[in-house]
Amino acid sequence: MNHDKLKQVIYDQHELIKNFKIIDRNYDFDFNANYVLIGLRRAGKSTLLYKIVQDLVANGTDWNQIVYINFEDERLVDFSLDDFNDILSVQAEMSDKKGWFFLDEIQNVDGWEKFARRLADSKEHTFITGSNAKMISQEIENRLGGRYLTKYVTPYNFKEFLTAKNIDFSENSLFSTKGCGKIIRELETYFYFGGFPESIDYRDKREYVSSIYQKILLGDIASRNNVRNFNGLRILIKKIAESVKDEVSYSKLHNTLKSIGVNISKDVVIDYVGYAHQSFLIFTIRNYFSKFVDKETTPKYYFNDNGLLNLFLTNEEPRLLENLVAVNLWNKHKGKVYYLKGQNLDADFYIEETGEVIQVAYSIKNISSDRETKSLITAAKTVKESKRFIIITYNEEDEIILDGMKIEVIPVWKWMIEG
Repeated sequence: MNHDKLKQVIYDQHELIKNFKIIDRNYDFDFNANYVLIGLRRAGKSTLLYKIVQDLVANGTDWNQIVYINFEDERLVDFSLDDFNDILSVQAEMSDKKGWFFLDEIQNVDGWEKFARRLADSKEHTFITGSNAKMISQEIENRLGGRYLTKYVTPYNFKEFLTAKNIDFSENSLFSTKGCGKIIRELETYFYFGGFPESIDYRDKREYVSSIYQKILLGDIASRNNVRNFNGLRILIKKIAESVKDEVSYSKLHNTLKSIGVNISKDVVIDYVGYAHQSFLIFTIRNYFSKFVDKETTPKYYFNDNGLLNLFLTNEEPRLLENLVAVNLWNKHKGKVYYLKGQNLDADFYIEETGEVIQVAYSIKNISSDRETKSLITAAKTVKESKRFIIITYNEEDEIILDGMKIEVIPVWKWMIEG
């Protein structure tokens, strides 16, 4: 590749990073290690790299040692595996000191892992990002031979969101009427439009989130996987959104599509759901009591950001609330989050490592809370490891004592801050 063009890409990126305002996030890096950052599109992976670059420069690294390349830059549209060696040549031309390599959205170049392995074997400092779950966990370990550590990057959690909005959520603020009022006001925005970092600066947040979804649907799913029935894919994602909170099998999804005239096979449904997982659009939580085959084929689906889910729903606050709780639990505990479904038992979430059983109810006022409380009592008797019992609401707080058991009723904003 033309070296002057490559330098132009790098120097333009330097100027962007120098002037970029960054909200500090709770991610730690060992500068003696190499990393792959993965996660949902626009979740903030690039910004974390910017922060690393800024910290390096602040501690004495020269800008000419920084080789930052975003492979979504249109000037690199024809970049191929054979061009990677030019990156090393250009770095040597820029500085006689050891380089720091930042390769953003590298999955756009087929065969990238070969170059990544070579960088690691040459003891080069390397950070890589990708927005496709084919780059996750065991897949990465197999392809990179253990040379890189993996960091999963999510959109802002609620505390990061409040920090970005300059809202105080210290203990003093939580006990202040005005402080709580400000937090609850910001919760409404976060609840409906999610935590994409850049959305904070947009007046029309729904339009911004919609643009991200279209890029995920068209680029990360349809184009990357050569989807033939785009209309079927689009409707399938909508039906998954409408099923949040509920168990749903591949067969049920297939039959639902068939009933409205979408003619795709069950195998294709399975493939399309897999693509949605790979793009980090959705994740699944499984029944703690189910046999393995049922765990895999009849889960509950959730979206990785409330803003994405809200694109499909109208007046569905209970689904949005449960999705918000699911996202927080999943990001904290990953594969150790389940729901409990069995005889006389229907609990929304169970966290194996902490023993927490959680029910989600938008409000417990003026409605019977029997479903929530009875399932918690049954869980206490059925799951011996269960230790804490919680009902998460939108903005209600209480303590219920039943059968000698304490049930905490916690508003979601306080739960997210304290958790």
